[in-house]
Amino acid sequence: MIDLSAVPEEPGCYLYLDAAGTVIYVGKAKNLKRRVSSYFQKHGHDAKTQKLVEHIASADFIVTGNEVEALILENTLIKRHQPKYNIDLKDAKNYAYIHLSGDAFPRIGIARRAGGDGEYFGPFVSARERDYVLSVVKKAFGLRSCRRLPKRPCLRYHIGTCLAPCIRTVTEEEYAARIDRARAVLRGQGKDLVAAMEAEMAERSKDLAFERALELRDEIAAVRHLAGRQRVERRRDHDEDIITYLEKDGNLYLLLFHVEMGTLTGKQEYVFEDSDDAVEEFLVQYYGEHAPPKEVVLPAGIGEPLADYLAGRRGSKVEVTVPQKGDKKKLLDLAEKNLEIAFFGDAMKVEALQKALHLPDPPNVIECFDISHLAGTAMVGSMVQFRGGRPDKRNYRRFRIRTVEGIDDFASIAEVVGRRYARIRNEGGEFPDLVIVDGGKGQLAAALDVLKRLGTRLPVIAIAKREEEIYVPGFPHPLPIRKDEKASLFVQEIRDEAHRFAITYNRLLRRKEMKG
Repeated sequence: MIDLSAVPEEPGCYLYLDAAGTVIYVGKAKNLKRRVSSYFQKHGHDAKTQKLVEHIASADFIVTGNEVEALILENTLIKRHQPKYNIDLKDAKNYAYIHLSGDAFPRIGIARRAGGDGEYFGPFVSARERDYVLSVVKKAFGLRSCRRLPKRPCLRYHIGTCLAPCIRTVTEEEYAARIDRARAVLRGQGKDLVAAMEAEMAERSKDLAFERALELRDEIAAVRHLAGRQRVERRRDHDEDIITYLEKDGNLYLLLFHVEMGTLTGKQEYVFEDSDDAVEEFLVQYYGEHAPPKEVVLPAGIGEPLADYLAGRRGSKVEVTVPQKGDKKKLLDLAEKNLEIAFFGDAMKVEALQKALHLPDPPNVIECFDISHLAGTAMVGSMVQFRGGRPDKRNYRRFRIRTVEGIDDFASIAEVVGRRYARIRNEGGEFPDLVIVDGGKGQLAAALDVLKRLGTRLPVIAIAKREEEIYVPGFPHPLPIRKDEKASLFVQEIRDEAHRFAITYNRLLRRKEMKG
């Protein structure tokens, strides 16, 4: 069973491995946690998915900047690992490119792979989007799509979607200007292009060249419409390794991204004892076994001897880059984010919650209570414990409500909270650093009242389901914490686990009652 608490709530790819460590499935997700959880918390899977779940022994994750990057990475990982359960489900072909040929009057079309003359834009992760972009750019700028210039114009000229360079209705210079604009759009530089085109449109109107001004107006509309739909990948003509690291508690935590021709293809994680030259030692050892790529991106520079060593291993110069902005900096930031999630995700959640609640100490041990019933029957309570940011299932507890008649969530919360902490007090057990109750101000008041009667002081908060509002004692309104903030997401994660555990017990009791 995968530890779902360790799964990040980010876009990216997940890799399922079997007991032998073989990748058996690769998938993408807008929210990794939600998608991965669905495999293990939902029932009624088809036969193939059920078989996949039975063979999952572990999982790995790569966080990406957005869904588009996840799509491209998924395709790359499937082709690399050829997972058993992807083979019949995925088409692992390359995504197609849009191609501008290198002719005097360049044609625009689709290419299945980059290579040869001209320029390539993409790959596009969606065939529909690629075809849409191609169609709009081709029509907006009147570009030819014929493979050879014919001797007479085709239908596209007569309906006004091609400038017909075949019959020289446009000069080479004028056509080149259209190509420049198309190139800017395909590179995602539409904003700057629109500003230039608007200035030209105003100039043409001033000169009474209204026909061209109207053409520019239509071109501007097309460029703006494309801005939110274009999906292309960062492309490079060489491979890169993106390396980031973090020193903490005497250890060096390091993550390496492999980027092949602009496409993120995988990651590797390392942890070893820190020292003054630990990073240099790693680079020497790693590239002693692996040929260095043309470029290595790092958060800090390296000495000349090490640079010479890398060049010697490669047989040519290795460019060592320390980016401050741009695509490479974004990749470095993404690598850092993956490193933090891989090694410090749990600690970061705890730290975020401590900061949001202004607690004097980190809430390393958190206990959360929930009540479950069906129309007032089979009333049960649950308590789950998170330790160090992760579920500690050995310390989960479930309660059958004894003293409450009918539907009374406030009294039910008071009962289970009172029973839990009366027992800890009497047995000299360990109290948690934070108590969470599912509900709003009423449930919070009920928990505080019973703790006061027990003579026990503990930090207590409540979370209301509808808007995920967090209430604390002494404040009539919820805390100003957005529900998508890390602290709130952590509280929601704990509450959802308590809710799941309560419902499971409720169903168990109802089955017993039906049988009995």
